Amino acid sequence: MAEQLVFTLPLRAAMGREDFFVSPGNAVAVAGIDGWQSWPFGKMILVGPEGAGKTHLAHVWADMSGAVLIQARDLTAARVEALADAPGVAVEDADDIAGQPEAETALFHLHNALAGRDAPLLLTARDAPERWGLGLPDLDSRMRQAGVLRLSPPDDALLAAVMLKLAQDREMPLKPRILSYALARIERSFAAAQAFITALDAMALAAKRPPTRKMAKAILADDKE
Repeated sequence: MAEQLVFTLPLRAAMGREDFFVSPGNAVAVAGIDGWQSWPFGKMILVGPEGAGKTHLAHVWADMSGAVLIQARDLTAARVEALADAPGVAVEDADDIAGQPEAETALFHLHNALAGRDAPLLLTARDAPERWGLGLPDLDSRMRQAGVLRLSPPDDALLAAVMLKLAQDREMPLKPRILSYALARIERSFAAAQAFITALDAMALAAKRPPTRKMAKAILADDKE
């Protein structure tokens, strides 16, 4: 029987506050986002590995504060001018612009424009600013003034919740026996969880049936090769 063609389409993940699972590893970061009006100097950096929930929390904060979200790599002088009067701004993947003079300068001017009228600034990154390697000293010093909230690697409860959420975002049923099997064998990272769910969904679509433990076993066996 010929396999069904599978097209990779962008998914719209659930980004509401109620969709974010709070665990001991991220409770402090969540509390820091909830208490955004008390951030030191009106700015905060949310740090964590890929898939840890930084984007989700940035959306939660934007909903609470009325802030505008933008990718750091999209920062230009024109975009900064357009954002100068925003209630607040969330800049995602701020560490990606290290060594890019135009983007670094744009972030510096955005920071100053917001600080000048006490508007909040949230940045997400994989690590603290002293590790970004920024080339603009004035920007580097201002980033180091910001508070840092860390999202820790997931424990089993959080990893299970993330996998369930990823499956729900795809409208894919995930039986407890499949989840338990995967949890006992998967790498302890959000990126691995996302890769597993993506592969399981593709395999189930190709087979035109709900995911099975046999599919999960095949995916995890391939990961070890």
